[in-house]
Amino acid sequence: MDDLNLARLASTASHEETARIMQICNACRYCEGFCAVFPAMERRRLFDVGDTAFLANLCHHCGACYHACQYAPPHEFAVNVPQTLAERRAASWREFAWPGPLAGLFDRNGLVVAMTATIGLALAVGLMLAMIAPHLFWGVHFGEGAFYVLMPHTVMAGIPMVISGFVILSFIIGWRRYWRTTGARWGGLPALSDAFRATATLRNLGGDNSGNGGGCPGADDRSSLARRHYHHLTFYGFMLCFASTSTGTLYHYVLGREAPYGYFELPVILGTVGGVMLCVGTAGLWREKRRMEPAVLSLARLGMDYAFIWLLFWVSATGLVLLAVRETGYMGLALAVHLGVVYAFFLVLPFSKFVHAIYRFAALLADAGEARRSAM
Repeated sequence: MDDLNLARLASTASHEETARIMQICNACRYCEGFCAVFPAMERRRLFDVGDTAFLANLCHHCGACYHACQYAPPHEFAVNVPQTLAERRAASWREFAWPGPLAGLFDRNGLVVAMTATIGLALAVGLMLAMIAPHLFWGVHFGEGAFYVLMPHTVMAGIPMVISGFVILSFIIGWRRYWRTTGARWGGLPALSDAFRATATLRNLGGDNSGNGGGCPGADDRSSLARRHYHHLTFYGFMLCFASTSTGTLYHYVLGREAPYGYFELPVILGTVGGVMLCVGTAGLWREKRRMEPAVLSLARLGMDYAFIWLLFWVSATGLVLLAVRETGYMGLALAVHLGVVYAFFLVLPFSKFVHAIYRFAALLADAGEARRSAM
């Protein structure tokens, strides 16, 4: 299977612990209505390396099962499903990562690394632009093409395009490895539709696989739907920003118009609304991460979680700042900082928590197909 060593995967501690806990949960079945993980678990008797990777990526880490579990610590069984699946999930990302030698970045992609990369790239871009033409860097520029006075469009867009090609290839290979390792089967268009609905509504995030649960419990056992709402703001804000970039690309190459565009034109409206949603959503997710019961968190992975949220927040925040000062002498500085953050975000994308979106959708798609076949 490509260059994956299945013997190595099967011997990992995270797989063994996940299999142990799933055996206990399969005997108990108290939490079967909490999310998609437990019905999928009940369709299995034994759990190989593919099964544990599948179940781990199906988990939305709401924490409800931990608060309901009678075998949670300090019980001798020490059942902690959210933390165990979080560890297995992160291990699966390393196992499926391409190129393999860079998989270790999942362990080192903490907040400090993300901040260092962002600040370093922002300084590099800023110093480069300021040293080439200081009068342009600190000058005031108006109208279409103002950004490209400082940096040619081929350079500004070419760098993320090259990185994006690598990211897409990495995602495709990772998806293929996941699909083959887990033994997933295509469930047809109905399964695809169900997976899209589950993704769009986050129905599994909240303690009830029907989507009607009370939300994610915190350290005080009180449940809240805030995390689901912040996830929606983040996801749909990101999609609006993507739509803004796509629309701007059409403006540039089809209509022959150069950025920046007018404040009430479609690329700017989409980007502004999406940027605000991203800022609010990521700030809320940061708060909700800190509100969770500490026992369910994978402390070794918190750096990766916070780094991804931090980067997404500053991608959107610096974009909004650039919009606000683009007709002032601070445009060059704001543009350099924004490009530095964007380039850093793209560089760490295949080895950050962003991959959970790829594998979780794959898990939801496989689960929908399994559920339909088991019901026949």
